[in-house]
Amino acid sequence: MTVNRVKSQAVRVLSFALVLVAVVATLRVLNWIPGALEPGLMARYASIEDAVATLGLRQVQVPAYYPESLRWPPTEILAQSRPYQAVVMQFARASDGQTALVIAQAMSADFDPEIPLRLRTVREVVALDLAGHKAQLEAGSCEDGSVCSRIRWDEGEVRIVLTMQAPPVELIRIARSMRY
Repeated sequence: MTVNRVKSQAVRVLSFALVLVAVVATLRVLNWIPGALEPGLMARYASIEDAVATLGLRQVQVPAYYPESLRWPPTEILAQSRPYQAVVMQFARASDGQTALVIAQAMSADFDPEIPLRLRTVREVVALDLAGHKAQLEAGSCEDGSVCSRIRWDEGEVRIVLTMQAPPVELIRIARSMRY
């Protein structure tokens, strides 16, 4: 290889690296702009306390009972205060780090966040009493075919939905332990 050819290749590699850095920086700025222009929209937070303090949220519930099979703290926390208050917490299995529990709560019955756990098939629906609240328990399978359960209930003006990749018994324990 001649010196000119090596220089030419080095310039191309350097140019590609600079373009890549510019694209990543642009994407980060574009991701930051909506939250800066209109605070309160759905965003990630480092902790539940951070989301509550930043957005002035109230009535955020977390479980007092927490199975050893799951990691604490949540692996992802999304929250918003506009157009209505909502919090989504994702918890991972301790064994493999995959999302195994999602707790969503919102001041809107229509709130349906994009979460990694979705019930594909519902095999059974049961009415359940959770400390005086009428809840609906659904048991079935997730999109990957694994056993999944979901419990939903309204606590005042807040709709709470727990979805877990586990049999209903474990999810009921978690739901009964939810506290502010």
